[in-house]
Amino acid sequence: MKDFVPGRPHWWQWPTILSLDAPAVALLWQWQLARVAHVTDSWPQALIVGASVWLAYVIDRWLEGWRLTPGQVQTQRHWFHQHHRWPVAAVWLTVLTGTMAFSFAALTTRELVAGFLLLGPVLAYLLSHQLIHRTSRWRAPKELCVAVLLTGGVSCFLLASHPAAQSRIGVPLALFCLLCLANCSLISMWEHEVDRSQGQTSLALQYPTGARLLHLLPWLVAAIALGFAARESGMLRTASLGAAASGLLLGLIDRLHARCGRQLARTLADVALMTPLIPLLLQLLTP
Repeated sequence: MKDFVPGRPHWWQWPTILSLDAPAVALLWQWQLARVAHVTDSWPQALIVGASVWLAYVIDRWLEGWRLTPGQVQTQRHWFHQHHRWPVAAVWLTVLTGTMAFSFAALTTRELVAGFLLLGPVLAYLLSHQLIHRTSRWRAPKELCVAVLLTGGVSCFLLASHPAAQSRIGVPLALFCLLCLANCSLISMWEHEVDRSQGQTSLALQYPTGARLLHLLPWLVAAIALGFAARESGMLRTASLGAAASGLLLGLIDRLHARCGRQLARTLADVALMTPLIPLLLQLLTP
């Protein structure tokens, strides 16, 4: 934790501090899944998914900053939400109000139902992990919860509007969930001292012995993804190759995190999940 200087973040930390990295990952994978399903990605759906992921991450960090004392804070993201509590709250409420109004105007009934069905588990997660079961060792690992909820977020509108797409997006959706789990699990190991200082339970603290096996998870995901890429074609192969690249990048960052520091490693771990950006740029640049 020696690389943490309160209130003096590096420039590359701002996407994480402002909770923009997770929405970027969600939007890129939502676009990727739409390509695999051979459907047109809806910009209202994308806007609502991006805003919803941002809202969830910000309220989680806002509650964390509210609960912690200044001496406990060990990350720039929590320091920011603690020291800019009320401006962040005002922006959050504005985005929440706009997102709700836009959702009722732009989404179909099926999509609204899917969104509200996902909202329940998100609220349950926040209530459990920030308040009721915060320090309970037996609670469901937050890393697994985040992976499942983010997977539901990128797919709920697509599956609600195109139920037949379920069979086509099953493989890349499962790979995305595993990548999110690997991402969160590695971060929990890099930041285990941060979680201990901030009174938070993580996978690395709950299962310290078994957690060491999580170093193998990104490599395992990469191998599985490469296996699917070898037998598939078209958009599914592209998605599988992207998942394999993300797994390999996560594995390499894990190997190098002691050298580059936990803060940079955390930022790079989120960038590693943005591999759908490559086919997106190729599509935009292709005449």
